[in-house]
Amino acid sequence: MEKVTIDDVDVEPNPMGVHSVRRPVSQALGMTDFAMNYFELEPGESFSGGFHTHHDQEEVFYVQEGVATFDTEAGEVTVEADDVIRFAPGEFQQGYNDSNERVVGFAFGAPGAKHDWDEIESLVYCRNCEAEVGHGLSLTDEGAFRLTCGGCDNSFVLD
Repeated sequence: MEKVTIDDVDVEPNPMGVHSVRRPVSQALGMTDFAMNYFELEPGESFSGGFHTHHDQEEVFYVQEGVATFDTEAGEVTVEADDVIRFAPGEFQQGYNDSNERVVGFAFGAPGAKHDWDEIESLVYCRNCEAEVGHGLSLTDEGAFRLTCGGCDNSFVLD
């Protein structure tokens, strides 16, 4: 058995600086098959760095406080306090705080407690293809994201 208090879990923000409070609860508990992250999003912050999908993992978001907005392939979805939203593997989404109030919530993922970077795809505009194209994602040694275009193999690092 493992037990932690959310406030005792170290804050580990996204390398892109898209949120100020992310606490990887699954890491603190030593979980291997299930991901759980606690978030506090100030106005304008997001759960992740962009419109993306996990081909190997479903994601579930629970909004405990505030109102989060999710961009999906079907359009924009509002998720209020005590609402839960699920994205199947392969469904693109991006969740963020579009309000003037703080959003508090959790992101859950399964299977796996850590991302398999080879199974994440971001939809990004490619300057070479001149179109919004799926990009593979990897993490550099410096902790930055490298995106590689699925259409032309053009690669760049996000600062």
